Amino acid sequence: MSELFSIEGKSALVTGGSRGIGLMIAEGFVRAGADVTISSRKADVCDAVAAELAEIGTCRSIPADLSTEAGCRALAEAYLDHSDSLDILVNNAGATWGAPLTDFDDAAWNRTLDLNVKGVFHTTKFLVDALRRAGTADDPSRVINIGSIDGIHVPVMETYSYSASKAAVHQLTRHLAAKLAPEITVNAIAPGPFESKMMAATLAAAGDMIAASAPLKRIGRPDDMAGTAIYLASRAASYVTGVILAVDGGIATTR
Repeated sequence: MSELFSIEGKSALVTGGSRGIGLMIAEGFVRAGADVTISSRKADVCDAVAAELAEIGTCRSIPADLSTEAGCRALAEAYLDHSDSLDILVNNAGATWGAPLTDFDDAAWNRTLDLNVKGVFHTTKFLVDALRRAGTADDPSRVINIGSIDGIHVPVMETYSYSASKAAVHQLTRHLAAKLAPEITVNAIAPGPFESKMMAATLAAAGDMIAASAPLKRIGRPDDMAGTAIYLASRAASYVTGVILAVDGGIATTR
C-alpha cells in the first residue's frame, strides 16, 4: 500500500509554490521524496523558500511571471535546462480581485484571467512534451490544476473575475484531460478555506463563521491539501482524470 501512494523519486513542478496552497503542496511533495521545483514571481522569496525546503529534501527554484505567454515559455525552458521529462505539473499560481460591480474594469479581469486561466494553459502547453516523455498509459504523468470552490458555487464576495476564472480552470481541466490521455492525466483540486495570503483578510474577518458553516466545522489544514495532491500524483490515482475534487470540508458540495 505504501507503494500505491508513493511519489518518491518523481519530478514535480509547482507554480506559485512559495506560499499558500502551492507551498502546502510543494512541502508535502518534498517530504514524500519527490524532486521538486517551485516557481513564483518574486525571485528572492522563491529562492528563500526553495532553500528552506531543500533542507528536508530536494527542491530548487525557478522564478517566473506566468501572467504572460513569454513568462510561461521561459519557465518551461528553464526547467528543461536541467531535465527533459516531468512527472507532475501543479498549476497553482493565481490571483484574485474584489470590487463592486460598477467598479469592475478591464484591469480586474485581465489580472486574474491572464494568470489563472491563460497561465495554466500556456504552462501546460510548453511542458506537454516533457510530461509525455515521463508518462505511459499504465503510469501517466500528472497535471494538477488548482481551481476553487468559488468556481463551483456563487461566492459571497464580489470577486467576479476570480470565480469566472476558476470555473474556466475546471472546464479547461476536463478539456485537457480528454486531449492528453492516455499518457497524461489532468485533474483539478478546488480548495475551500485554507490559511493563505489570498484568504487572510477573509479569515481574519469571518474565519469562525466560515468554519462553523462547514459540515466538518474547521478551516483546511496543510496536510489536507498535501494529501490530496499526493493522492492525485500517485499510482493510486492512475485511473482518475478530468475530475474536479473539492477539498472544502463539504462547504460547496453539501449545499
